[in-house]
Amino acid sequence: MTHTDLSPASLPEPLQCGRFMLTFERPRVMGILNVTPDSFSDGGRYAARDDALRQAERMIREGVEIIDIGGESTRPGAPPVPLDEELARVMPIVEALAGVGVPLSVDTYKPEVMRAALAAGADLINDVWGFRLPGAIEAVRDSACGLCAMHMHGEPQTMQRGKPEYADVVADVRTFLTERVDTLMREGIARERLSVDPGFGFGKSTLEDNYALLAHLRDTAPRVAPGARPFPILAGMSRKSMFGVVTGRATPAERVAASVAGAVCAAERGAAIVRVHDVAETVDAIKVWAAVRDATRSAAQSN
Repeated sequence: MTHTDLSPASLPEPLQCGRFMLTFERPRVMGILNVTPDSFSDGGRYAARDDALRQAERMIREGVEIIDIGGESTRPGAPPVPLDEELARVMPIVEALAGVGVPLSVDTYKPEVMRAALAAGADLINDVWGFRLPGAIEAVRDSACGLCAMHMHGEPQTMQRGKPEYADVVADVRTFLTERVDTLMREGIARERLSVDPGFGFGKSTLEDNYALLAHLRDTAPRVAPGARPFPILAGMSRKSMFGVVTGRATPAERVAASVAGAVCAAERGAAIVRVHDVAETVDAIKVWAAVRDATRSAAQSN
């Protein structure tokens, strides 16, 4: 399979995302909206409701296709946030944005937050725990929301301790994600509601592990039956230290160009969704990448 293959069998399965059905002729840009005081890149900038809503409006103007709202930082070592506090951060934003015309994702692992967010109009639940915690599957089973199950080694407080080791990080992540989608489907979740995330930086302590996942991103997708379309892959690398180490850029704010490059690399390797802080820059880069891909395909067909 070439990276420019656009046959129906090569494209990810469309994703039922609440009120929306997303198709993936090109990657969709998911904008990060952290309503937390301590996220690694923009902690505190959008913790106030009005600031968060202004940022959401800006992302919409810039072409965002999904807004991912998070009320608890999951950076390495981050402390857990009490349920009531997470609800107080997230729910006013979901309620205010429910009619903006783009899918709303909520980044949470707490079943109570999942239920409240879905009742308020959220379209996708993005769970770093992969819906493994008690009550998570039950919280989403009877809705029409999309699900994104992520691979994480350990938990946010401990995931980078002891330098987690993998015999084959790509194969290990794929095995984990295959188990998760198989479990979710056995529990009554329709296949078209499922997407996956290999979890860049989540318990991948070496630079080599993170870049192996990016280089072989398509191979992290869960195994499917012959002839079936692959599950959509979400790539969430924006401004992470995997770019800082390579470029020498010490702070997340300095890693915009590297993050955009990473999003293009992910697009080339089969990403269906790229989760980013820098929406305008990534939207433009994906448009250019798609134009080159389409021109390449047209030239190949004419020969």
